Amino acid sequence: MILSMLDNDLYKFTMQQAVHMLYPRAEAEYRFTNRGKTPFPDGFGQELSVRIKEMANLALSKAEKDYLNQTCYFLTPVYLDYLETYRFNPDEVMVSQEGPELSLTVKGPWYRTILWEIPLMSMISELYFSMTAPGVQSREEIRRINQIKARRLADNGVRFADFGTRRRFSSTNHRHLIHDILETPDHTLIGTSNVHYAREFNLTPIGTLAHEWFMFHGVLAGYQMANLAAQDAWVRVFQGDLGIALADTYTTDVFLSGFDTLNAKLFDGVRQDSGDPMEFLEKVLAHYRDLHIDPTTKSVVFSDGLNVDKAIAIHHACAGQIRDAYGIGTNLTNDVGVDPLNIVIKLSRCRPNSRRLWQETVKLSDDPGKHTGDATELQNCMRILNLK
Repeated sequence: MILSMLDNDLYKFTMQQAVHMLYPRAEAEYRFTNRGKTPFPDGFGQELSVRIKEMANLALSKAEKDYLNQTCYFLTPVYLDYLETYRFNPDEVMVSQEGPELSLTVKGPWYRTILWEIPLMSMISELYFSMTAPGVQSREEIRRINQIKARRLADNGVRFADFGTRRRFSSTNHRHLIHDILETPDHTLIGTSNVHYAREFNLTPIGTLAHEWFMFHGVLAGYQMANLAAQDAWVRVFQGDLGIALADTYTTDVFLSGFDTLNAKLFDGVRQDSGDPMEFLEKVLAHYRDLHIDPTTKSVVFSDGLNVDKAIAIHHACAGQIRDAYGIGTNLTNDVGVDPLNIVIKLSRCRPNSRRLWQETVKLSDDPGKHTGDATELQNCMRILNLK
């Protein structure tokens, strides 16, 4: 159940502002991928379509706009005025179901369609568990688990944020999670990516940019220039704010090869979202040192399929070397005794304007199993970047 216009991740609003400012004529298409091959129950697609149509009723309230204006200083008055008039258009979303297989695409102007991913992901996850009605743990047991996690993270000095909107069990469980963590003495929760809950619980909304920003620039500027073009465009919009760069859209090695002294000093740090976090850490530390930058002045945000044990282990490896923080998602918002869905909605095609042809977009993860996009275009990208 989507609670409000702000029941979305902050990075979608920041990227919408950037697209609205720089690429108002760009068009985008997103595709749903069921990585876990989960069979969906009969009637799922039809019920999902009903909920998608209800999204047209959402609108930013004056109180929500005032909150964004007061809290998210990097969002401009022009963008907030636009967001106040924004309405989800269900015609941009196409849903079908054949047997247990669900198909979903989103297509339209990029500045509009960019807000669909997070609500659609959370709707699919919540609706699946609502329709299948699996047995779950009691509220008391879930509270105990949540507070054990919060206590362990606090005891080990791990600063973390809730990144769990997309694959949450339910919006109710999401709210309970944050409440349980905040009840834990001396907790180390630094914020949440979900703007609605940031407002409700007076937390810091956290987020910057995602893979689709770099994927679009791969089409706009070519794969060899994609990372640099994406960083330069981001700086033009936010002027040094929101300075965590995502490193793995075309592999971390390719990113670091172009992460020059200017950008390494300008950006506050980098985010790790695939591959071996320890290898990533060593590469980033070595890169900063090679550029004569003290790594202890920089940050790494880890966000790849984390649980408490992984976050604690990585934190100990970072100690004294670099600032670290952790975005923990599904392990927080869907640890109720079920198997969470393994689903994604990714940018699949785009064109910078109507004079350009549609082009497939790809993501080359540090984990080959997370590569995304058309197989032929993936091979083309790897060839251009001299990757095996």
